[in-house]
Amino acid sequence: MKIGIIGSGIVGQVLASGFLQEGFDVMLGTRHITKKEVLQWKDENPSGDVGDFAITAKFGDILVLAIAGEVVQEVITTAGIENFAGKIVIDATNPIDRSKPPVNGVLSFFTTNNESLLERIQALLPSSLIVKAFNSVGNGVMYKPGFPETPSMFICGNDDKAKKLVTDILASFGWNAVDMGKSEAARAIEPLCMLLCIPGFLKNEWEHALKLF
Repeated sequence: MKIGIIGSGIVGQVLASGFLQEGFDVMLGTRHITKKEVLQWKDENPSGDVGDFAITAKFGDILVLAIAGEVVQEVITTAGIENFAGKIVIDATNPIDRSKPPVNGVLSFFTTNNESLLERIQALLPSSLIVKAFNSVGNGVMYKPGFPETPSMFICGNDDKAKKLVTDILASFGWNAVDMGKSEAARAIEPLCMLLCIPGFLKNEWEHALKLF
């Protein structure tokens, strides 16, 4: 399968490199293909490709949204909504309100308790099979985290077959997927980002994860 990573920041780069190591064909999607960080990633990962958002969205059999939550609609529109049709979309985004600084380590969201960013994305991409994953862990431990026990990755989405495929991907990445149900469950999963970021902001501790016993 071909993997299109929509977003070339550190999260996108880490996930792209992980998919390459698992034997997938990967394209890293970016606004600017000549950006220094993108060129460096390409040098370090010669088997990977780089393209703009539209080319990457066309390329991928599976697409990964690895962008800031506030630009989701803009980026998807730029990439072409038609290029997402019928595809599995792994949603690694969070609705972080970057206009507000953390308060005692707690981030602010631009969504409410009764709506998730995943649900907004699903409304924008009604024919896509969207699965929430990778949003509640730091980039340093997204791939093969190496904890003493296999950590939990909470996922949700409306299509069971899509979640099964993402579950298999997560297992290869070193995670135990915990299926929390339909898309509404993202209202509970997305705030896990807030929880896990508190030690980072307060103690500069970022490499940790959750485990459901």
